[in-house]
Amino acid sequence: METIGFIGLGIMGAPMAGHLLDAGYKVIASNHRSKPAADLVAKGLKSVSGHAAVAKAADIIILMVPDTPQVADVLFGENGVASGLSKGKLVIDMSSISPIETKIFAGKINGLGCDYLDAPVSGGEVGAKAASLTIMVGGEEKPFDRAKPIFEKMGKNITLVGLNGVGQTTKVANQIVVALTIEAVAEALVFASKAGADPAKVRQALMGGLAASRILEVHGERMVKRTFAPGFRIELHQKDLNLALEGAKALGVSLPNTSTTQQLFNSCAANGGAKEDHSALVRALERMANFEVGSEAAGTQGKAA
Repeated sequence: METIGFIGLGIMGAPMAGHLLDAGYKVIASNHRSKPAADLVAKGLKSVSGHAAVAKAADIIILMVPDTPQVADVLFGENGVASGLSKGKLVIDMSSISPIETKIFAGKINGLGCDYLDAPVSGGEVGAKAASLTIMVGGEEKPFDRAKPIFEKMGKNITLVGLNGVGQTTKVANQIVVALTIEAVAEALVFASKAGADPAKVRQALMGGLAASRILEVHGERMVKRTFAPGFRIELHQKDLNLALEGAKALGVSLPNTSTTQQLFNSCAANGGAKEDHSALVRALERMANFEVGSEAAGTQGKAA
């Protein structure tokens, strides 16, 4: 089995690396900023000093970091992955970043005699822990075939969607759908709740009809129960929608509802909610309605979050 370097052991990366360890892979991490979690070390995770050392020790290097600047720094910064690569290695970026920059990064890594895949994921912390992530891959077929057994330890729906950059484009499209669906669920629950209906029962009823969705199931429940501890933070979804809007401008495409939903996320962030789960978008609508989902009486001017 090939040795895997894993850089970015956060909310998503830690359980993903854990699945690889459980499957018997040798996994090496960087202690660049902090020591790896004790449970991963107990499973056999090894750590080395710096990203270049990870690249030297591993056959395949996986990145799972927050945004484009962090990927650029991990790959090409001082003591970065690129400085530790040798021909034949494979770099897989599973972060969600700019499709345009991804093509540039891939070109630089290819120039070193190595393969590159962009493989962003969907499914959040729940999917990472359950190894049920959707993985959208951009790159050549040969490195995809090499990486697929590894992807299968972390996800269920794994698709090679095109060449480098197309994986990231697909993830941006995914984030548009997710954001707009969260917004629709939030509008529906605010409307129904202020009209006097029990939002929990409304959600239950809608789950049996055409409105049923994974967003209504998971995030609708969060809105009803007021559980906004982050599975995926608002600030990260803002970043993804920025990528969508920047791409739309470059392509001459209009994304009116994406723009509106971004403004609602901006409102949440301005009111201290940037690190809450993206289902907390409902708070922006609640503020405008002066009514919180679950407040008791129909028409009562409940205090918005």
